[in-house]
Order: sequence, then structure tokens, then C-alpha cells
Amino acid sequence: MHSTITGTTMPVLHITLEGGEKVVAEGGDIAWLTTGFQMDTSTAHAGGGGLLNGIKRVLGGGQLFLTEYTAPPTGGQLSIAAQLPGTIREITVDETDTYMVQNGAYTASTLGVDVSVGLQKRLGAGIFGGAGVVFQTLSGTGTAWVQLAGELTELDLAAGETLLVHPGHLAMFPAGMHLEFASVKGIRNKIFGDSLFLAEVHGPARIWLQSMTPAALAAAIQPYLPKPQSSRSD
Repeated sequence: MHSTITGTTMPVLHITLEGGEKVVAEGGDIAWLTTGFQMDTSTAHAGGGGLLNGIKRVLGGGQLFLTEYTAPPTGGQLSIAAQLPGTIREITVDETDTYMVQNGAYTASTLGVDVSVGLQKRLGAGIFGGAGVVFQTLSGTGTAWVQLAGELTELDLAAGETLLVHPGHLAMFPAGMHLEFASVKGIRNKIFGDSLFLAEVHGPARIWLQSMTPAALAAAIQPYLPKPQSSRSD
């Protein structure tokens, strides 16, 4: 099995499989695939546990059901298109490399990768609309692909080094990293008056920061969306 990523602003992930190889993905994300794949949709994929594990994925912004794609004897390829302007990254997951990724970032994986909700934190309603911040955890052993928003910046924090990050821009980080949430006084939300909550990240660790958040993209395009037309009867 090997993968390639093409494109820039809206990349596409292409996964090529040998005969009998399997990959798990969220079914609605597949853009195109070659013929002959066997497909099995279930709550048990990406971690087992059936319905309970599926519910944990939903809490992390994923889907209840995942689809397992098995390549035909001659092999095959499937392609997944990015849902937002951004970046697709391939990561290796094992006992020493367990990752936390932004809500809904998980795209696909090999069979040994477990996907679940890793962190839920309710923050100020004025900043996050009352939903708080949610991260998915990717554990187990295998390869996973994640979609991250906007451009990506990788930073290596040294031991003792601390960085304050808006939680929406903290795209991915090691699960064992020391992370706290701090309320920064003096920075006020101009509408609701809440203090600004930031993620306080402590090294040593490598972190991945995304330049855009889905919430910011939605807010940017909202003024340009068609307004509902009210019907009036004479």
C-alpha cells in the first residue's frame, strides 16, 4: 500500500492497494475508486467496540459508521478529496506515536488504527458558541491520514518552552503532551465580554498549527450566502 497527495488548496489523497489490502475511511469522503472493491460498513471499524466505539467517534466529530474497503486480487486505488481548503497529512501511529487531532480531522486509516474522542473542553460560549473544543485521538498501530485546515506550520518546542495557541489553530499534537487551557484576562470578546481562552502548550513536543479554522471559514462566507426569501400573501 502507498499513498500520494496531489493538488494544493483543495488536495486529493490517492491510496493504492495491493490485492486483498484493506483501508478504512468515512464513506461519504470517497471521491472516486477503481472497480472491484469489496465494501463493509459498520460501527466496529477503526477500534472495534461496535456501537459504543462509534458513539465515541461521533463525539470527536467523526461518523458513527465507517467503511472498510478491500482491494480486489488485482489491486486498486481510491481517492479522497479534501472537504475544506487545507492540507492532507499522512502519519504513522504506534505505541510511542499517539496523536490528538482537531475535531473531524480523521479521514482514513489502515486496520490497526483506533479512532476515538480524546479531549473535550467546554470554554466560553462567546468564543466557541458554547460547543467548546474537541480533539480526536488516533492510537493503535498503522497509518492514518488527516485533513487539516489552511496552511500548516510545524513547531518543535524545547523542554520548558511554552506557547499560547487559540484552540482552533492547534491542529495536531502528541497525546502525551502537557496541555492546559488558560483564560487570558484583558482580551475581551467585543460582543459577549468573555475572556479569551487559549491552549497553553508545554514542550518538549512537536505541534502542528493550522492557519484557518472551519468556524472562521464559515463566518467569512456567511455574509455572501443567499438570504431566505419570506413569502407574503396578499
